[in-house]
Amino acid sequence: MCGIFGYCSFLIEKDRKYVCDVLCNGLARLEYRGYDSAGIGIDGDTPESPIILFKEVGKVAALRKHIAEGFPTPLPSELNGNGANGNDNSHVQGSTKLDMNKTFVSQTSMAHTRWATHGVPSVLNCHPHVSGENTEFSLVHNGIITNYKELKTVLIKRGYHFYTDTDTEAVAMLCKYVWESQPHKRLNFTELIKTVVKELEGSFAFVFKSTHFPDEMVLTRRGSPMLIGVKTDRKLKVDFVDVEMGEERVDEQVGGLLSVPGAAGPGSGPHSKLRRSQSRAFLSDDGMPQPIEFFIASDASAVIEHTKRVLYLEDDDIAHIAEGELHIHRLRRNDGLSSVRAIETLEIELAEIMKGQYDHFMQKEIYEQPESVVNTMRGRVNFDSRTIMLGGLKAYLPVIRRGRRLLFVACGTSYHSCIAVRGVFEELTEIPVAVELASDFLDRRTPVFRDDVAIFVSQSGETADTILAMRYCLERGALCLGVVNAVGSTLSRETHSGIHINAGPEIGVASTKAYTSQYVALVMMAVQLSDDSISKAARRQQIIDGLHDIPGQIRKVLGMDKALQSLAMDMLAGQKSLLIMGRGYQYATCLEGALKIKEVSYMHSEGILAGELKHGPLALIDEHLPVIFIMTRDSLYPKVQSALAQVTARKGRPIIICNDDDDSVPESAKVIRVPRTVDCLQGLINVLPLQLLSYHLAIMNGVDVDFPRNLAKSVTTE
Repeated sequence: MCGIFGYCSFLIEKDRKYVCDVLCNGLARLEYRGYDSAGIGIDGDTPESPIILFKEVGKVAALRKHIAEGFPTPLPSELNGNGANGNDNSHVQGSTKLDMNKTFVSQTSMAHTRWATHGVPSVLNCHPHVSGENTEFSLVHNGIITNYKELKTVLIKRGYHFYTDTDTEAVAMLCKYVWESQPHKRLNFTELIKTVVKELEGSFAFVFKSTHFPDEMVLTRRGSPMLIGVKTDRKLKVDFVDVEMGEERVDEQVGGLLSVPGAAGPGSGPHSKLRRSQSRAFLSDDGMPQPIEFFIASDASAVIEHTKRVLYLEDDDIAHIAEGELHIHRLRRNDGLSSVRAIETLEIELAEIMKGQYDHFMQKEIYEQPESVVNTMRGRVNFDSRTIMLGGLKAYLPVIRRGRRLLFVACGTSYHSCIAVRGVFEELTEIPVAVELASDFLDRRTPVFRDDVAIFVSQSGETADTILAMRYCLERGALCLGVVNAVGSTLSRETHSGIHINAGPEIGVASTKAYTSQYVALVMMAVQLSDDSISKAARRQQIIDGLHDIPGQIRKVLGMDKALQSLAMDMLAGQKSLLIMGRGYQYATCLEGALKIKEVSYMHSEGILAGELKHGPLALIDEHLPVIFIMTRDSLYPKVQSALAQVTARKGRPIIICNDDDDSVPESAKVIRVPRTVDCLQGLINVLPLQLLSYHLAIMNGVDVDFPRNLAKSVTTE
């Protein structure tokens, strides 16, 4: 859950200040992925000079200030003397101020924003990490190396000294070890990194630089996202890059960390200019290399201001950028993946990832929901004929309908969207439905069969546990479908088929519009699966009519924002805990509302099934505890009324979310009135007041709404 950004320019004059600005702007777009600390690594005055580092604890704004001062961050060996165990955040100011106006014709640079896993946020633990005092190898990393302790132990025995608490430093030192273990230094950069990666266990995305390979950069991924943006002044003549299947010299002659790597064979030195037929060079009309820029990022939002032409790497791809060329290799040959990587065109616009008139991304995304749910339905729902067609599922409808079980797997907010639609799937398809948390699903090694249909829901499409669960199901022959927001994500590429929810970029860490768009997409899926059932026709038409009215009803609720702000101030400000209760379709709303409140306002909140009130939670009720009841009209309305009566009898402080036409609610109660819709869609409306309450509570508590502590947007590590 870190953000990676890299920038390579070839035959384009750029000064150091411009490079730093590009890196910081890229990190700012990725800050939702981690904001404990941030750092960049740029070229020295000569290609062979050690990398120059700027690192700072906190957000990218603090890093910008540090860069503006012009004094680079000292090397780890110098910093370590000031803080035991790397926990001192103070800088030792460099003795020489850096010339920020120095111009480079070609350069490579990297940047990183950190979400701490190994080691506290500190300058020492901040990326980029380097291989000792000479910084021969430097890298940035997203993910977790699970065998780093074993690697570190072996390297320490071989005389290597470590300065940080991170798992990443072990990889930098391993690069140095592999290089120094070669008597003739004959591995090229790609082969060296291939050797290193084969020793690693866990999930990762890496960008590597080396003083031994100036103006070159190698990147690789396994389980963490990475893409490459390509920018030229001329139109690209190609729309793919070949995957090169060269000789496996490294496999044959390197026996692992405990043996010394041998020479890689003739013609493979670090400065070899060998060109293979599969190579991809971006050439001008006269066949000469042309000026070009490459942008490496964890997310497309970081490159959209520079280019819309991007290439997504697959797991175990090793990409090499040098002299304006991009080469992609595989870690191992004949592993069944495609031999090309398509260069795609991004559909998002820069304005979509800007806050505009809003104070926070979360506020903006809450207010975008009338449009985002329309975009989810656009081109898929015909309100005149009352039909739904999800093109991605069309070919698989017979297989899904024959399935023995629908297995929904997700995490967090996406899990709640699955809970929200479980009832309508069971009602319309009459197929048993199981909803699983991805981490628990994996922990239990749940039985999966060939006639199961597994549906994986994730906003980013890169959630580590959900991806691992998908691969577990693929191995067992289940049909795997993805419901994702991010086009080109791992889930969207590796599932058999699925649905893009088309909610647009979601930057705020607390998911809002993705939840409602996932909800709508899954309801549409349930309706389409039942369109062969005559007995369900009336119910389908009722749901489609309800979908037609949803955008207008959302706008109506958003118009209550000021009243909800006052309610939050009067009833919830200063409270330490909150319960949210409901039944049936509204249980998911309780869970999602409680999650929003706890993650952005840091107030303890709990979503409770109202039917479980007497089985424990009733003991918590007193005159001090606020309780939100979701009591909109459906078949379970009388049962929720009963739960409300029990809470009121014990001097509880209820806040009731009810329909605007409900006249049976006690006049003395604090009430939030919302429009009425079909029971299975009511959760789309009911969750909006809870999103707004969580936002206003966070503001009142002085919380940075878009970047709540200890959390990051895309959980790409286990």
